[in-house]
Amino acid sequence: QVQLVESGGGLAQAGGSLRLSCAASGHTVSVVFMGWFRQAPGKEREFVAGITWRAGTTVYADSVKGRFSISRDNAKNTVHLQMNILKPEDTAAYYCAAQSRTGSSVFYTANYDYWGQGTQVTVSS
Repeated sequence: QVQLVESGGGLAQAGGSLRLSCAASGHTVSVVFMGWFRQAPGKEREFVAGITWRAGTTVYADSVKGRFSISRDNAKNTVHLQMNILKPEDTAAYYCAAQSRTGSSVFYTANYDYWGQGTQVTVSS
């Protein structure tokens, strides 16, 4: 089992920045990929960004490319999501997720084995 705890959400103005963190504990040796998803009210949960746990290879949704940056600190079992140039449409609950199977698409929620409880990000215009 892997436990994930997000932190760092809050309120920001459009154009501002926030940094989210996700601390992993438990059987982290099984993790192969970490992803961030978000879910706005009335919408489906969508992929935002992800990173391979060992190599650090990153992937981003088109909507956040050039604005968001994902990184990981393997020594601390933590993944960060730096969010810059925030827009009101970035407002959502943000979730950290971990994948323990290789070869699965990273874009779909069903392919993740562990989830955090979420942290709210609200961007005002």
